[in-house]
Amino acid sequence: MKMKKSKKPPQKSEEPHDDLDSEEELSPEEHKKSLEKLKKIDPDFYNFLEENDENLLNFGEDSDDNGSEGEEDEEKVHEPGPLKGDSDESDFEDEDAKPAVGKVNLKLVSQWQAELQSEGKIKLPTLTTVIKAFNAAMLRVAGDESSQGEFKVEGSSVFNAVIQMCVLYLPGAIKKYLGMEQSGKDPQKCKHFIKIKGPLMSYLKDVLKLLSGVTSENILTVLLKHLHQMSVYVACFSRISKQSLKKLITLWSTGEETVRVLSFLCILRITRNQQTALLDLVLKAMYMTYVKNSKFVSPSTWPGINFMRRSLVEMFSLDLNAAYQHVFLYIRQLAIHLRNAIVVQKIENRQAVYNWQYINSLHLWADLIAATSNKPQLQPLLYPLVMVITNTIKLVPTHQYYPLRFHCVEILINLSKESNTFIPVLPFLVEVLTTYDFNKKHKKVSMKPLDFSCILRLAKSQLSENGFKDSVIERVYALLLEYTANESHNIAFPDISLLAVLQIKQFLKTCNVSNYTKKMRQLMEKIEENSRFIDRERSKISFALNDEKMVTAWESNIKAKGTPLYTFFENWSKINKIQKRKKVSKNDETGVELPMIKRPKILDSDELKTNKDKDTGPMELFPSDSEDDTANFKVSDEENETRPKEKKLKKKKKNKNKTKSSKESVQEEDIVDKEDVVQDFSVSDW
Repeated sequence: MKMKKSKKPPQKSEEPHDDLDSEEELSPEEHKKSLEKLKKIDPDFYNFLEENDENLLNFGEDSDDNGSEGEEDEEKVHEPGPLKGDSDESDFEDEDAKPAVGKVNLKLVSQWQAELQSEGKIKLPTLTTVIKAFNAAMLRVAGDESSQGEFKVEGSSVFNAVIQMCVLYLPGAIKKYLGMEQSGKDPQKCKHFIKIKGPLMSYLKDVLKLLSGVTSENILTVLLKHLHQMSVYVACFSRISKQSLKKLITLWSTGEETVRVLSFLCILRITRNQQTALLDLVLKAMYMTYVKNSKFVSPSTWPGINFMRRSLVEMFSLDLNAAYQHVFLYIRQLAIHLRNAIVVQKIENRQAVYNWQYINSLHLWADLIAATSNKPQLQPLLYPLVMVITNTIKLVPTHQYYPLRFHCVEILINLSKESNTFIPVLPFLVEVLTTYDFNKKHKKVSMKPLDFSCILRLAKSQLSENGFKDSVIERVYALLLEYTANESHNIAFPDISLLAVLQIKQFLKTCNVSNYTKKMRQLMEKIEENSRFIDRERSKISFALNDEKMVTAWESNIKAKGTPLYTFFENWSKINKIQKRKKVSKNDETGVELPMIKRPKILDSDELKTNKDKDTGPMELFPSDSEDDTANFKVSDEENETRPKEKKLKKKKKNKNKTKSSKESVQEEDIVDKEDVVQDFSVSDW
C-alpha cells in the first residue's frame, strides 16, 4: 500500500502548471497575510505593485468573483482585440499624451447660451463648463497644444461664438447665480461665491490674456466694456487686480480716445471696490505714467495729456487725506529741482526745470488744488505750489522763455479763479511790455504769428521774426484781459490794477507800432472804465472794509450783476474761439507749413469723362475730401484751365468713390482677419 501511494506524485508531474496553480490557490485571508509580509519585507516592491498592478494585490477577491465563470471566460480574455490591462509596451508610451477631449461646436454653444439666458436658476456646472470652453478658446489662440483640457475649440466661427457668448451673457449669469441682481452687495459675502471662486479666477486670467493680445480698437472697446462689468469680481482677487490695473494704466496712457476712456472707467471701478488696498499703488503708478507720457507736447498729443490730467484729478479726489501725502511729496520734489537750478547755475539743473514734464506736473497739481478748493485737506499746499510756479518764471526771465512764462501765468490765473484766492499775476505780464523793445526792426518776415501753445523756448532765429512780436502782444493782451476780468468784481480792483495801468501807459508812450498800441490802449481803457465802475459802487457801501463777510457778500452781488470788463471779456472770448477753430481747420494752429505733395497730372475733360463711365482709374495717394485743397498745390497754367471742370466732375463722382472706398476697406479688413483670429469677433449683439 505504501508503494502505491508513492507512485501518485509522478502522475501529477505530467501537468506541472496545474500543480503550481494549486499551490498558489490560497484563501483570501492567507493571501492578505502574505501581502502584509511582503509589505514588511520589501515595502518598495509592494508600493510598485500597488501603483502598477493593482489587480495582483486584489487577486483573492477577483478569483472569488470570476471563478464561477469557467474556462469559457478565460478563452474570451485571450481573443484578439484591445486589451484593457497594461501591455509590455506601456512603459514606452508617451506620458504627456492628451486624454480624449470634447470638440465644441456651434450647436453646443447655442445650448450653453440658452442655459445662461434661462429665467430659472443658473446651475454651477453650466458656468464652469462655459468657463472651460473659454479657456479652450484661449489655448487655441495661444497655440499651446501641450495643455490639456476638457474641450477643444476648432475653427474661427466656433471661437467667435464662444467669446461672444462669454462677453455678452456670462456676467449676467454669474450675477444671477450669486443672487446679486438687485442688491449691490460684495460678491465675497454671497453664499455661493466659494463654489465659483476657482473658475472665476481662471476666467479673469484668460480675459486679461485676451486683452493683452488684442490690437484692434473695436475689439479692445468690447473687451474693456466686458471687463468693466466684471470689475466687481476682479476686486475680489488682489493679484488679478494688480495685473489688470497694470494693463489698464498702459491702455489709459497710450490707447485711442475710446480705449482711454473705458480703461479709466475700469481703473476707477476696480480701485473704488478695493480702495484701501489699491488706491496708493494706483495713484503712484498713474502719476508716473502721466509724467512719462507728457515729455513731448504737440497738437496731436495735447488732448491725450489733458485727458490724463483730468482723470488723475478725479482719482486723487477719491480720498483727499491719502492724496495729501502724494501731492506733498511730489510738490516738494519739484521744489527741490527748482532750488538746485537756482543754487547751482548749470545747464543740466536748468533743464530739469524747463521741460514739459515739469510744467505738466505743475499744471496737474494746480488743477487738483483748484478742483478741491471747497475742501480743506489740500489747501495748505496752495501757497508752496504758487511759490514754485512764480520762481519757475523768475529762474531765466529772458525773451527766449516767454512761452514758458505764459504757460505758468495761465496756470496761476486758473488757480486764482477756481480757488478764489488773490495771486499777483499782473507784474509777470506787464514786465514783458517794459523789458522788450517792440520798436526794434525785425530781420525776418513770417507769414503768421508764432504759436506758443506747444513750445517752451524760442530759437534765436525766431526772436528776429515779426511773428514773434505779434504773438507776444496777443498773448499779453489775452492773459491781461482774462486776469483783470476775473478780478473785475473785487472791491480792491482799482488798487490792484493801478500799477498795471501806469506801466501800460508807459508802453504806449515808447512803442511806435500802431497795431500794438491800438490793442493795449483798448485794454487800458476797459480796465479804467471798470475801475470807475467799482469806485462808484464802492462809494455806496456803509460797512467796514475789514468785515470779510460783508465784503464777500458785496463782491458776490457785483459779480451777479456783471461788470463792464467781464462783459467785454465774454464777447471777446466768443470771437477768439471762433477764430481758433478757423485756424485749426486751415492747419494754421500749429504754425508749421505742411510739405507740398505733388499730385499726378490732371487729365483732360474728355479723358475724365471716359474714366467716369468706366468708374475705374489710378488710385490717388493721400486723396483729399475737400475740393478747396487743390489750391494748396502748384499746377501749370494748362492744368488751371481744366480745374473748374474737374471740380464739377468730382461732385458727381464723390458718391461712387465712397462706395468704392468702402469695398476696398472691407477687403482690407478681411485680410487683417486672417492674420489675427480675434478680428473675426462679431459684436453686432453688443
